[in-house]
Amino acid sequence: MKDLYEQCRARSLADPESFWREAAHAIDWISPPETIHDPEHGWFAGGTLNTAWNAVDRHVAEGRGAACALIYDSPVTDTVRRWSYAQLLDEVGRVAAMLSARGVTKGDRVVIYMPMIPQAVFAMLACARLGAIHSVVFGGFAPHELAKRIDDATPRVVLTASCGIEGTRTIAYKPLVDAALCAAHHQVESVIVFNRDALPAKIDAPRDHDWEALRSVTAHHPVPPCAPMASDDPLYILYTSGTTGTPKGVVRENGGHAVSLAWTMKAIFGIEAGDVFWAASDVGWVVGHSYIVYAPLLAGATTVLFEGKPVGTPDAGTFWRVIERHRVKTFFTAPTAIRAIRKEDPDASFLGQIGTGALRAIFLAGERADPETIAWAEGHTGLPVIDNWWQTELGAPAIATCFGLGDSRRKRGSAGFPVPGNHFAILGEDGQPVPTGKSGAVAMKLPLAPCAFRSLWNNPEGFAKNFQTFPGYYETGDAGHFDAEGYLHIMGRTDDIINVAGHRLSTGQMEQIVASVDGVAECAVIGADDGLKGQVPVAFIIARAEAPELETLASRAIARVRAELGAVAALKTAYLVPQLPKTRSGKILRNALRKIMSGEDFAPPPTIDDPSSLEAIRSVVHPRAAA
Repeated sequence: MKDLYEQCRARSLADPESFWREAAHAIDWISPPETIHDPEHGWFAGGTLNTAWNAVDRHVAEGRGAACALIYDSPVTDTVRRWSYAQLLDEVGRVAAMLSARGVTKGDRVVIYMPMIPQAVFAMLACARLGAIHSVVFGGFAPHELAKRIDDATPRVVLTASCGIEGTRTIAYKPLVDAALCAAHHQVESVIVFNRDALPAKIDAPRDHDWEALRSVTAHHPVPPCAPMASDDPLYILYTSGTTGTPKGVVRENGGHAVSLAWTMKAIFGIEAGDVFWAASDVGWVVGHSYIVYAPLLAGATTVLFEGKPVGTPDAGTFWRVIERHRVKTFFTAPTAIRAIRKEDPDASFLGQIGTGALRAIFLAGERADPETIAWAEGHTGLPVIDNWWQTELGAPAIATCFGLGDSRRKRGSAGFPVPGNHFAILGEDGQPVPTGKSGAVAMKLPLAPCAFRSLWNNPEGFAKNFQTFPGYYETGDAGHFDAEGYLHIMGRTDDIINVAGHRLSTGQMEQIVASVDGVAECAVIGADDGLKGQVPVAFIIARAEAPELETLASRAIARVRAELGAVAALKTAYLVPQLPKTRSGKILRNALRKIMSGEDFAPPPTIDDPSSLEAIRSVVHPRAAA
């Protein structure tokens, strides 16, 4: 049924105001928009709404209070709990009362530094209820990185937990928060700590407050009403790592965010009220904001909040158990999670035992989904595995197969087709469109879809830089191409296009070839400096469990790249490594690999999941120095 997708896409480009006016009907507006798009005020200008009302209150008001809103599944604490919409409304209201008692009002900022526990969801929605601007910082971030975000956002309150549980590790959060507040210039008025049984924290009055004690004190306070918010009022600030080391605070606005997410849940993911949706991400990342907390609840669906890992909590069958146990209809995860499962269980024996229950589709995003990973997942689940592409700046998928519109087309190695409302162009260095099939800079014509950012917090100059290279377009920073069938292929960041003796080559394309070699579980290809050729590609390979002919795996990978790309590819070095350095969201830290190759000293990036991975690779690349 590609026709429905094509009709939607054509209408969204020919008459975007009509397209998004219709989509806006899915939202309860306090005052309807006066203008669908205004160059100064953005999407749905003049409209007022409250995002928390749309995500929680209205479902109760419509008689769906008993429907399940949230499932918390935590294999690391052996806990499964459920909240109905009525119960979620009560929890959100109580946290809103707590925050109000600490002086939080509309426009104030609140930093949330918490693990994957329900209180983090309650806190985000409570901020939205009050009209306060939340800024979720991934729990466990180093104190100096947390301090940077505190200084930029200048929050009135910090919400945290006593600890996080990362696989088999328990990480004390309160000392990290204390250290960050000592380092920050801005001083917050209150720190509210949710104490967990695994590792309680000491509460230091008068600044610190115990979550449960404060909840008890404010138990009889009236629940604050939902604050009317202008469509272009900020809902949240989400920081991404800037290229200069200064974090960029992406600002998400209430109106466009609510309309876009409600539309994508049905059109892309095929989710409606009462369905169960699971995004195996973290609330500290944009996927967690959009598709754990807000979008499923805006749609009246059930969202799954998972505290665990794809392997090791307790094994490679964890994801399949959660899917089967809760009758998940659509599952969203990162390709790296599927690769981790495949590495531990290459024959999918756990999947064979457990099954996929009510699951209809798997969506992948966060890293480029290589064809081998998609083939393995589709082959063993018998379900469509759909890649999709977007960024923190965009807030929702911009390239995908719109499964909910009845479109099932997909091509391994491609992120799919432009999502309606997104106008893509592949541009050369001269700013002109390149021919079909030729790689160039992936750009998006303005105006961007309603969910996309329109500012960076306290950083108008940084925001403007996104639009300077190609006037009238947003520069995504990715390289890619359209093929003859209209599929859009994202091949990696533009700085991952390397110049080998005058030839521009894609490391993403090389990764795709290396990943197809029998025995490769995961890989990364980077461009290393070379005195003769300028740059040369270097591959890092993780072998699959019980990989055949392990001793020849590196040479076979090199030979495969040469066979498919020719000698110009110049891949002559491939290392077998025990692990790859990744962010907690699963992205491979390729810049760290480049620095290791060049022998540079550098501090581990704040987003890294396991700093020991850097030393493990350094010992392989520079064994004498490591010794």
